[in-house]
Amino acid sequence: MGTKGVGMATDQQDEPKAGTPPGEGATTGPRLKDCPDWYYLIREFEVLYRQGSAGGSRSIRSHRKRVREAVSAVLEANPEMAVRAPEAKPVTAHLGRALDIGERGAMQGLARALSRVSGQLTWEYGYEKVSPALARKYAYCEVMGPNGPVRTGRLIIGFVLFAPNTTYPQHSHHEIEESYVSIAGAWSENDAAVYAPGSLILNRAGDEHRITTGEQEPCLLAYAWSGPEARLKLPEMKLTPPRQQKARREGRSG
Repeated sequence: MGTKGVGMATDQQDEPKAGTPPGEGATTGPRLKDCPDWYYLIREFEVLYRQGSAGGSRSIRSHRKRVREAVSAVLEANPEMAVRAPEAKPVTAHLGRALDIGERGAMQGLARALSRVSGQLTWEYGYEKVSPALARKYAYCEVMGPNGPVRTGRLIIGFVLFAPNTTYPQHSHHEIEESYVSIAGAWSENDAAVYAPGSLILNRAGDEHRITTGEQEPCLLAYAWSGPEARLKLPEMKLTPPRQQKARREGRSG
């Protein structure tokens, strides 16, 4: 389990003396490679998008390439870490169980790497308003991106956690292409298939999708978002109004 802060491997540096002009003797924060647990977590994402299969899909192959190239560039750049205060949500009570399941399955490397920083994660909702029911059963954490502890404007990677028997309402992401990879638990998108650990699904920018999870176990997904830098910084996640959700589901089943 992680501890508070960013897990520096180097000795604590002295604070700059009072009255020292900016840039003269001022200390800088730890960089990514000074924080091995974070470095290995980001590297697991690079391995995931480099070694996994595209299943013959050109779109998925292209997406995987964009993700791994962006992650590789960040690993090479070794950026300064941005300290964020850890924050839990009600659903994070299920994180330990999700990690236990993940460490026994196909995604054990990523699950174990996540467990090393689990006490340092900042869990969020991503919406200005979220229903009390959804607030108890869902949250996400950005680990690399414009607002993550590992900063980049090229890509967002992170994790989303669902409690058992969750329905995440229909929604879309303007100008953002996204992929999800199952770490633990079973889930379905748009009632089209059941995805097990190791499965990847790609949603094109603007595609609407609705997620449901299995009844008995929590579901943990890794995700990658790519798109314009300005949009990644302010993704404007948007839930589809309930009336439109119903009409579109009926249209698919008709």
